[in-house]
Amino acid sequence: ATSFLFTEYQYVGVFMIAFAILIFVFLGSVEGFSTKGQACTYDQQKMCKPALATAAFSTVSFLLGAITSVLSGFLGMKIATYANARTTLEARKSVGKAFIVAFRSGAVMGFLLAANGLLVLFIAINLFKLYYGDDWEGLFEAITGYGLGGSSMALFGRVGGGIYTKAADVGADLVGKVERNIPEDDPRNPAVIADNVGDNVGDIAGMGSDLFGSYAESSCAALVVASISSFGINHEFTSMLYPLLISSIGILVCLITTLFATDIFEVKAVKEIEPSLKKQLIISTVLMTVGIAIVSWIGLPSSFTIYNFGAQKVVKNWQLFLCVAVGLWAGLIIGFVTEYYTSNAYSPVQDVADSCRTGAATNVIFGLALGYKSVIIPIFAIAVSIFVSFSFAAMYGIAVAALGMLSTIATGLAIDAYGPISDNAGGIAEMAGMSHRIRERTDALDAAGNTTAAIGKGFAIGSAALVSLALFGAFVSRAGITTVDVLTPKVFIGLIVGAMLPYWFSAMTMKSVGSAALKMVEEVRRQFNTIPGLMEGTTKPDYATCVKISTDASIKEMIPPGALVMLTPLIVGIFFGVETLSGVLAGSLVSGVQVILEL
Repeated sequence: ATSFLFTEYQYVGVFMIAFAILIFVFLGSVEGFSTKGQACTYDQQKMCKPALATAAFSTVSFLLGAITSVLSGFLGMKIATYANARTTLEARKSVGKAFIVAFRSGAVMGFLLAANGLLVLFIAINLFKLYYGDDWEGLFEAITGYGLGGSSMALFGRVGGGIYTKAADVGADLVGKVERNIPEDDPRNPAVIADNVGDNVGDIAGMGSDLFGSYAESSCAALVVASISSFGINHEFTSMLYPLLISSIGILVCLITTLFATDIFEVKAVKEIEPSLKKQLIISTVLMTVGIAIVSWIGLPSSFTIYNFGAQKVVKNWQLFLCVAVGLWAGLIIGFVTEYYTSNAYSPVQDVADSCRTGAATNVIFGLALGYKSVIIPIFAIAVSIFVSFSFAAMYGIAVAALGMLSTIATGLAIDAYGPISDNAGGIAEMAGMSHRIRERTDALDAAGNTTAAIGKGFAIGSAALVSLALFGAFVSRAGITTVDVLTPKVFIGLIVGAMLPYWFSAMTMKSVGSAALKMVEEVRRQFNTIPGLMEGTTKPDYATCVKISTDASIKEMIPPGALVMLTPLIVGIFFGVETLSGVLAGSLVSGVQVILEL
């Protein structure tokens, strides 16, 4: 897992440095690389720092975000690989003991990620402040690079890790389980090591970077809007850092919540695992609602103004509390709806299982229909939270609603990382030839983990939708676009092209997985057919070749989808202007949310 991530980061590092240079050149050339002060964008009477300074500081914060994202994913993967063997060992004693180790390991990753993101952002703001002084507009515009760095690294981590894990998974299962009828994670299967590594690089490192990207972007979007509102104009530093206060109270809430799973309500039997994880979500949401109320009451003035497309909108502190709370509870609803559609305890999955009686075709049809149907309630939850938060506090409301959804990120990640850790623990039990009873316990942990991993993805999707909208609002404000008129041809073609992009992106990644899985299946078949004594277990398979197939495929194939996402806004903006670009961004946001929820 470490060797794969290092290889991936070398390639991505080159791309990041190239993109950082691009950011510096584009932003610096606004005033012809001038070092003279310029009139502020939103208040022409005041003088702000030169564009060259904003370019330099934006590039630094971009690199800071990228490094923090990489660190979050890498540390998560390290923790997971330490934890999986310990979980297997604890499973010898009881399922409850194994659950505590797996869950605590996930919690360590969750807290590390939330704390890392918060700490680096807070330090960056304070260091940049030494140069910018009273120019908060420039300061927080430079800080936005942090969010871009985090999410661009997350993009590559997610795509690269995803291709790796799925290629290995398909290869191992198709030949091993289906053709050769050997158990899952059997050491005779040549792809078994690649399969277990894939869980760590895809589901742990990829998911960690992904949620960090959303977290950083929502913080940056809120800070940018706040800097041109009364908080920034009147230099109210505590109110200005309200987004960071939400995140920090979230860490404390998650700390208390974690104790409920490991110390207060200890898991004794298999049937208690899933309810225990679901309780985590409910407890953290309830406690967080109280936490937000306290922070809003202490950290905000009773009345203030928020920038709303050229005007200042008067907002009360209780309204901002409701914006964060609506995002928080929408996240919980999305999480539970996702669980309903993916858990074998409810009718949707049971219907899909029942459809298998008539063959694969009806199974695929039922599965697709279920995927499409699962979009409905989450979309309504996102729509309601957008309407409420925008009505109360314009784009700032949407940004803090996204932060509300991500405020319990430590608990969300603990639940999410717990799944792959348990999965690997089962693999280790199988490969080490441990008793069937231990494998049954780890399988029970893993079954709950598969459902709860879907809940984590639900949170990531919901928050990404809100963050994208908040950033879109910040872009439209900054570019001076008053309305995005769909009837304008320029905007409409942008909308159609933008709506197509998620399908293009998905096609690229699915084709990459397909071709890598094909190579993997051929290699596993070759080894079973040509290595004597492999099925009998007297000789070892060549694991390294399978690991190399997954590694090479994911490294090579992650660049084109990443480049598509990163370069599209630049190309459209340069050649067709900001109106078309606003259409592209709106189109890809609307269609991207639907595509990802159904899949």
